Amino acid sequence: MAECVKVHMLGSFTLQLGDRVIDDNSNRMRKVWLLLAYLIHSRNKQAIGENCLALLQGGSEECADPVGRLKTVMYRVRTMLNQLEDTAGHRWIRRSGGRYLWNPEVELELDAELFEALCRQAAETDDEQAQLELYRQALDLYKGDFLPKLATETWVMPLNAYYHRLYLQAVQQTLQLLERTEQWAEAVALCERALEIEPYSEELYQHRMQSLIAADLRAEALQVYEQLAEMLFSNFGVVPSDASRELYRQASSSATGAPIAASSLRERLKEEVTAKGALYCEYNFFRMLYQLQARVIKRSGDIIHVALFSVRSPGEKDLSRRSLDTAVNNLQRLMISNLRQGDVVTRCSASQLIVMLHQANYEDSCEVCQRLLRAFGRQYPHTPVAIHYSVQPLEPLEDN
Repeated sequence: MAECVKVHMLGSFTLQLGDRVIDDNSNRMRKVWLLLAYLIHSRNKQAIGENCLALLQGGSEECADPVGRLKTVMYRVRTMLNQLEDTAGHRWIRRSGGRYLWNPEVELELDAELFEALCRQAAETDDEQAQLELYRQALDLYKGDFLPKLATETWVMPLNAYYHRLYLQAVQQTLQLLERTEQWAEAVALCERALEIEPYSEELYQHRMQSLIAADLRAEALQVYEQLAEMLFSNFGVVPSDASRELYRQASSSATGAPIAASSLRERLKEEVTAKGALYCEYNFFRMLYQLQARVIKRSGDIIHVALFSVRSPGEKDLSRRSLDTAVNNLQRLMISNLRQGDVVTRCSASQLIVMLHQANYEDSCEVCQRLLRAFGRQYPHTPVAIHYSVQPLEPLEDN
């Protein structure tokens, strides 16, 4: 009985027969691998010569002898397949009446098709344990995008999107099953693998944090939140959602139920190193401080103002991301070093900073902002940005 040819198209493109393997590592053979991939994927249909010719044209200038070119590339395909088994190229690929097709008698195991079948079978299964096992097998097969080195081909793009979407659905279903059965370590590991494939999914970060909290690994959950905040901020200029901040608050609570001794309370709460200048904090902490101050000033009568600084291009052309980040980071450092210890600074978007100014009326707050702009101009005279600010009072919390 002939051995089965194992074909991997998810994450890479390889063919394996027994202990012999060929892969698409050589960029010089792109057309060869493109034609081979198309023949295998279309093996249940007849890959007519015209389709293969159009595939090899690929938007380039017309070839003087397209049929001859197709024969040349097909010869290279067959020669490459001979590395797996003698004469395999001519036995596995047939030509009839100008049509090339994959020999249906050659047994193939294609990872993408097996992945799809396992996902479909899992979705149709009522038994949760059997469903979980099927999803595990499916997810083990998904190593990355479908034919990544051929991702720009028009016939590959929709298939890539389809398998990627199917993978994310399988991940979500598997996470729900793992969380219902409290298999937290596996859920965390799955999130980590999935984030390598889908690095911008806040929902996956949330599942990862939730599983770490449930496993009482709160310090690790806090680190995940910091990674999420950095990813969202650096790529999209936004802060984590309310749901993510709620998980952060849960992770920030005490990891154990052990009581705190009164004698060690102040040591636990105070700053490890007392820094000069304003306090910098993440946006979610700033939001909590703002809400706290809104409660306090209703009774104390203190005056607090909040200033929003926006960094923009001085002209019509937008700033490059590098120039914007450099300017905002410099402004942030300057604020921290020039403001008082009681003031608080946070970054609320890719181009904006917020400052909470304690015990400062409107005129004094505006003067502080002007002083910061003058200091920025002196320290960074060649920075091509325009900085605008607006000052508003922090209003007391209203009674319901």
